Amino acid sequence: MGGTEEFAAGDDEAQAGVVPSSTGGLLDVLGVAAMVLDAEGRVVLWSPQAEHLLGYSADEALGQYGAQLMVAERHFDLVLRLFSQVMSSGESWAGVFPVRHKDGTTRLLEFRNMRLLDDLGDFYALGLATDQETLRRVERDLALSVRLVEQSPIGLAVVGTDLRYRTINAALERMDGQSAGDRIGRRVGEILPFVDAKMIEAQMRQVLETGTPQVDRQVVGHNAAEPGADRAWSVSLYRLEDSGGRILGLAVSVIDVTDRYRAAAEAERARHRLALVADASVRIGTTLDLEQTARELADVAVPALADIAAVDVLDTVLQGQPSRKEGPAAIRALAVASAYPTVATDAADPPGEAAHYGADRLVTRCVRTARPVREPHLDAEKMSSVARDSHAAALLTEAGVHSYLAVPLIARGEVLGALDLKRARNTLPFTEDDALLASELAARAAVCIDNARLYRQQRETALTLQRSMLPRTPGDLVGLEAASRYEPAGSGYEVGGDWFDIIPLRDGRTALVVGDVMGSGIYAATTMGRLRTATQTLSRLALDPAEVLRHLDGIIADLDPWLATCVYAVFDPDKGQCCVSTAGHLPPVLVPAAGVPHLLDLPTGAPLGVGGIPFRDLTIDLAPGDRLVLYTDGLVETRDEDIDARLDALLELLRTPDRTLEDTCDRLLRELRNPDEQDDVALLIARVRPPHSSPPPTTDVRTG
Repeated sequence: MGGTEEFAAGDDEAQAGVVPSSTGGLLDVLGVAAMVLDAEGRVVLWSPQAEHLLGYSADEALGQYGAQLMVAERHFDLVLRLFSQVMSSGESWAGVFPVRHKDGTTRLLEFRNMRLLDDLGDFYALGLATDQETLRRVERDLALSVRLVEQSPIGLAVVGTDLRYRTINAALERMDGQSAGDRIGRRVGEILPFVDAKMIEAQMRQVLETGTPQVDRQVVGHNAAEPGADRAWSVSLYRLEDSGGRILGLAVSVIDVTDRYRAAAEAERARHRLALVADASVRIGTTLDLEQTARELADVAVPALADIAAVDVLDTVLQGQPSRKEGPAAIRALAVASAYPTVATDAADPPGEAAHYGADRLVTRCVRTARPVREPHLDAEKMSSVARDSHAAALLTEAGVHSYLAVPLIARGEVLGALDLKRARNTLPFTEDDALLASELAARAAVCIDNARLYRQQRETALTLQRSMLPRTPGDLVGLEAASRYEPAGSGYEVGGDWFDIIPLRDGRTALVVGDVMGSGIYAATTMGRLRTATQTLSRLALDPAEVLRHLDGIIADLDPWLATCVYAVFDPDKGQCCVSTAGHLPPVLVPAAGVPHLLDLPTGAPLGVGGIPFRDLTIDLAPGDRLVLYTDGLVETRDEDIDARLDALLELLRTPDRTLEDTCDRLLRELRNPDEQDDVALLIARVRPPHSSPPPTTDVRTG
């Protein structure tokens, strides 16, 4: 065999383990030349590499004295002495010797010389030579590679084309706690069961096939040293080829980036916490409705923080009493939310119902100590301290609840209740970070819940005050029957200052009053009570409606709030007439017994409290069966509809007669009102009775 010609191995060679290799290996890089001299120093064998290295062809070299062919004359004595030593002693000689090239230049070659013996007993000298500079470069590269691999803090490995480890360095051994002996000859999946071996090996095959490196690919998993802790590595893959392009395998570099991974994970958790808190700031407290605020808190917590969330408030707090520091607790659930349908919600206390928890229960400990209570892992004993009874504990166990966290709801230094959190499908236990996040949510939500609670108390106080001042429908009205309603605003809004009154006068006449104090809350209700008292007093002075309004206009200037609207009418049964005056109020509706309902065209009057604007009366005739409808703006005004359209709707509804005035009141409220309206409404309907007819029985005023 000569030159660089390659031959495929036959069956015999393959069975013997003979595998041909392509050119480009280390020997080819060094270009090792071989030459053989006989005992006389003549060249008898000359390799193609020798021709490439020295420039002489075999025909030119064979038979020539080697010293004369390759050595300068001044080095003859030295080379002959060295040749004689090798041939006589049989010892090898190695070193660098200057050799003359065919082109006349001198080159330093690295030699290995040794004596050969043939079957006839004759001696020959074998010389192996390579270019000194090439050899030194290869040695430097090899030394650098070895030292880098051995001393590098980066884990390094070589993987064959079969994806089995060929070698690894000490850093990689330390990195995953496995020695080189445990790795060599094995694949990734065999030695690293805690990582996604299929994904890694797929990337390895891709690099082998394409030659395109995969750089800085993060792999997360466990190692043998810490099987329970997540670790992260930055893995890079490079295809290895020899100088001839033959694929040798892969170089693998591994950097432990666990600290960076954990820092990034912590930063992501912090970002998630901030986003959740920001979301809570927007979503919680959109109304002053207590139950709605609690639902908003529960919805924010699920599923970002828990699978099941409940918002519980101490029953004593809802009753306006301070919370106790010890003993059992009566707790009322305001809201329950879950990330998915689960029987765990059946174990929760039904919203709105009070449940009694002993001092040994976790939620009781939370509200009594005003500190979070966390149970990362629930067993049967701990589950019984979470659930209200054994049936609830069984449901929680069936749902797979495994971790529990309760944080107190504290506002203005008072413990209001607790945010109760459970995890089931979320396999992670609650951590200290979760407790901090839940506490932050609870602190923000507690203020909103307390505001809603205080608002409810104030609203109920105002509503109680308002209802206490509403009149009874008198049963001794002359020539008139009446029905009335008061309906407060929706639960998310404050009580207003709407009122009505039916005042029998001493001469048989009847005063009908409907008014609306601008503003809301207990102050508006108080002002309404004062105006109603003043109206009743003035009505007994037999003043005309306009004069009554003039006096009220002067009185309200000293009150707060100091603006109100009012319509005041006096019905005279003897004359069959009604005298009406208005102070900035919506006009009453006249519904003739045999005609079309229409709005009374009253003289314009400014609201009470403006001052300086006179009020005027309008007198209308009323026949038996005629109805007069007085109302406040809460009956017809809405945010999204024009007031004229709403008044037309009122007139259209009044076209249809009802059996009783009570039925008419109910129908108007049902058709025109929404349960969540922002304003309260007062409604008064009076109907003229035929002469000498009996008055209807006395009824209490009805409120919504």
